[in-house]
Amino acid sequence: MKFDKISVIGLGYIGLPTAAIFASRKIKVVGVDVNPHAVETINRGEVHIVEPELDIAVRSAVQSGYLRASLKTEPANAFLIAVPTPFKEGKVPDLSYIKAACESIAPVLRPGNLVILESTSPVGATEQMAKWLGNARPDLSFPEGDMGEPDIHVAHCPERVLPGQVLRELVQNDRVIGGLTTTCSEHAASLYKLIIEGQCIITDARTAEMCKLTENSFRDVNIAFANELSMICDHMNINVWDLIKLANLHPRVNILQPGPGVGGHCIAVDPWFIVSSSPDQAKLIRRAREVNDLKPQWVLKKVDDAIEQLRLKKPRPVVACFGLAFKPNIDDLRESPALNITVEICKREIVDVIVVEPNIDELPTELQQRAQLVEHSHAIQHADLLVLLVDHKQFRDHPAPSHPKIIDTRGIW
Repeated sequence: MKFDKISVIGLGYIGLPTAAIFASRKIKVVGVDVNPHAVETINRGEVHIVEPELDIAVRSAVQSGYLRASLKTEPANAFLIAVPTPFKEGKVPDLSYIKAACESIAPVLRPGNLVILESTSPVGATEQMAKWLGNARPDLSFPEGDMGEPDIHVAHCPERVLPGQVLRELVQNDRVIGGLTTTCSEHAASLYKLIIEGQCIITDARTAEMCKLTENSFRDVNIAFANELSMICDHMNINVWDLIKLANLHPRVNILQPGPGVGGHCIAVDPWFIVSSSPDQAKLIRRAREVNDLKPQWVLKKVDDAIEQLRLKKPRPVVACFGLAFKPNIDDLRESPALNITVEICKREIVDVIVVEPNIDELPTELQQRAQLVEHSHAIQHADLLVLLVDHKQFRDHPAPSHPKIIDTRGIW
């Protein structure tokens, strides 16, 4: 199958790097997004998100004429859908963005096209996507049951990249590809082989969907162990960071590092997709998710205790929160426990809150009227309580502050 033109639907943290990588291989790529600011920014050869070297890749792709962004979907050989898949109230998966993407591409589909869902999705989402497309285009055939080869090939290929290393991992990582038919898988593999150095591993769509959920649930369970251990150690007056270093000397032990919770669109969300599908079986996965979801409340209790002690000497202490992103060295605030903790601290009207977040230029909307974005040195000098929430490189590079009141959720001070 020849790919003269590719359309990437959703130009966020996965879609834009993916579009840039394909364009770097001299393939025409049109990226589609509903955000006019994102479209305008990309067409200037600039980026609206922080990811190492992405600005260079996008600028080169736009200037060479192989990448452009649009608010409107256009005909193409292949469509890669990389839109959000959050959950709704009750931890039920929200597939409305995928449905909207289907409605967007359906009018321009032509026989022989390939549609790939890259968004992390609950099991069965790719089949549902094919049904939505089929309902919108009854003149075309889509994969279903044991029918012959369809007009439109449909597959699932979940992204498996680490924020901060996306461009490298998009090329080097293996890809798990699950088509709704064997031919669908083969067409999808031929597309990814244009850009990746890793293997294209073929399976069915449901297994591919479950594979990504399994990977992130595995990590969530292991993080939950570390977070629960940190609370136990605090209760027993044991330094959890020293304990983990000692335990990890065992050749078959590798305990992860605790933190203020778990964030991001993947690990904080994906386990709920499994729980919602198999609530009676997913007991450990549910419990791990609950432990990680409750960790921010534990941090807030530590903050409240410290504030009460400070108010014995100062009626309105200043609290400095270090980091808002969901992980180090990025600007991504999605499902961030650091952001949620900071918002909650701001609700304590007995304190003033300042924030140090080197990866953003302005505070998110929920903090703009409640806190002030300041430099590292200002926070150290003026705050009565330092709360470290994200271990950004900029924080690690500074000497540990000699400050009387510190709550360090990442163990770097």
